[in-house]
Amino acid sequence: MLHGIDVSAFQSSSYDTDGLSFVFVKATEGRSYVNPRLAAQTKTARDAGLVVGFYHFLWPGNLTAQAEYFVRHTPERPGDILAVDWETTSEGTHASNAEKDLFIRKVKELRPDNRVVLYANRNYWLDVDVTSYAGDGLWIADYVTAGKPRIKAKWLFHQYASEPHDKDVAAFASRAALREWATDV
Repeated sequence: MLHGIDVSAFQSSSYDTDGLSFVFVKATEGRSYVNPRLAAQTKTARDAGLVVGFYHFLWPGNLTAQAEYFVRHTPERPGDILAVDWETTSEGTHASNAEKDLFIRKVKELRPDNRVVLYANRNYWLDVDVTSYAGDGLWIADYVTAGKPRIKAKWLFHQYASEPHDKDVAAFASRAALREWATDV
């Protein structure tokens, strides 16, 4: 298992990269938010030689506009991973299954040289999702033992803790294997 973290504006731009193979950086949300630390947090990851991913917090509605907003604000670099964060919004709503699927497909269309994955917590995956469409792979959040999420579906990334920050593992034998998967689109 490879270790990684995901960061947003709540974390420092100069986070500790020791022992990490990858990082996901929050890029955007909806059609109006861009992480003010996006460039600096990305630089920290690249300077450490990590595989870099970016995620978009999905809101219901305007899916094409959200996908375009996301790709417009993330670096266009082969080998980076793009992710959709599908969960409950601050207003208590969430994108539908059809909207989630459309967003993933639109991002894949706009960025054919990048892998696109779905981030969902265990409840969303088991109780809200009805299509099982996760693009190029599933990033599951379930706060249990690292690498042992309580789902039957094949997953690539597992967020297993949120304190002191979001901690993740990836189901790859090495950073080179992860990088190869990410670039072999």
